[in-house]
Amino acid sequence: MERIVLAYSGGLDTSVAIPWLAEKYQAEIVAVTLDLGQGRELDDVRERAMAVGAVRCHVLDVRAEFAEHYVLPSLQAGALYEGQYPLATALGRPLIAQQLVKIAEMESAGAIAHGCTGKGNDQVRIDVSARALNRAIRVVGPAREWGMSRPAEIAYARERGIPVPATVDSPYSTDSNLWGKSIECGVLEDPWTEPPEDVYTLTKSQAEAPNAPAYVELDFEQGVPTAVNGVTMPLVELIASLETIAGAHGVGRIDMVENRLVGIKSREIYEAPAAVVLHTAHRELETLVIPKDLERLKRGLSSVYADLVYNGLWFTPTRRAVDALVADVQQRVTGCVRLKLFKGDCRVVGRKSPHALYEEALATYDEGDQFDHGAAEGFIKIWGLPVELAAAKEIGATEATATRSSDS
Repeated sequence: MERIVLAYSGGLDTSVAIPWLAEKYQAEIVAVTLDLGQGRELDDVRERAMAVGAVRCHVLDVRAEFAEHYVLPSLQAGALYEGQYPLATALGRPLIAQQLVKIAEMESAGAIAHGCTGKGNDQVRIDVSARALNRAIRVVGPAREWGMSRPAEIAYARERGIPVPATVDSPYSTDSNLWGKSIECGVLEDPWTEPPEDVYTLTKSQAEAPNAPAYVELDFEQGVPTAVNGVTMPLVELIASLETIAGAHGVGRIDMVENRLVGIKSREIYEAPAAVVLHTAHRELETLVIPKDLERLKRGLSSVYADLVYNGLWFTPTRRAVDALVADVQQRVTGCVRLKLFKGDCRVVGRKSPHALYEEALATYDEGDQFDHGAAEGFIKIWGLPVELAAAKEIGATEATATRSSDS
């Protein structure tokens, strides 16, 4: 009998996928659930998978691997898709694909499966990543094959007694991990409609946020966040701590219309309190310690890196090459950043580093100013020489044209 390894989240699509795959392919279904920081959602996931027909369910805690080998490189690269989305869901997909391929080999399965739809980005990320790791593996996408609407999926589940956490009245599709949460479907598909408050679970509204700001100090060692307010902790715990602090002050809500890889625009809601704070702090510290030209180059590569992650190109030479440059830059990114969190706003109010390129004696307008003002005139003359010459030529050409016109 054929065996298929399914990425099982416990949600509607993958819950329905287990009996559907078993019936269509006459196959044994081995479920795989990864703990990427979803929290309580995984409390009874093994029992649920077995109850709907899986022959086995592997539940793996990969939070540390996710944080250190996926989230951290993305943070250090400054990867925000289209300037906003911290890529929480996108970063989890190559790790999911890697684990599916690994368990498929262990289970002697010739195929893996996922619950991604036919017009989403995740199908690309998982399919491409899996084939990069094992060209022979077959990838099955039940949700893009069966063509069922969300209400039809819910009806299918009810007919077979499959408990799912979605109803026709509340059809949100969500994905969570330690780096953030995505919410889509339902009323959110109208980009004019303000998101209902009940879609948010990680962040408070501005009205509910405290009336006094919170100050957070983040320490970095060579680009790695190591401490919050002087308390050193592992990366997974640090992210969780920041999520709690920033979320309580309403920081981390993102409402955007983004360009999906499959060619459509999509309205997306994200909650990413820790990611917003860490990206803000890390970028500020980089600005303090690296030269202008390198900073400009790094900013351009941030967009490239975000596109690579978003477009499912994690296991590529390009991503590894950008990682190498970013790693070199991070050697100087050591220091502390102080942020003020207040009713959804995250603002840098202080920064310091032993590698800072900021020199107060050069920047000050007070006594002790060491800037060589006498060098300015010569610098301006040389700097502006091309502008001066070009302007003179344009004036000369204009005058010559005017002379010819008057002569005629």
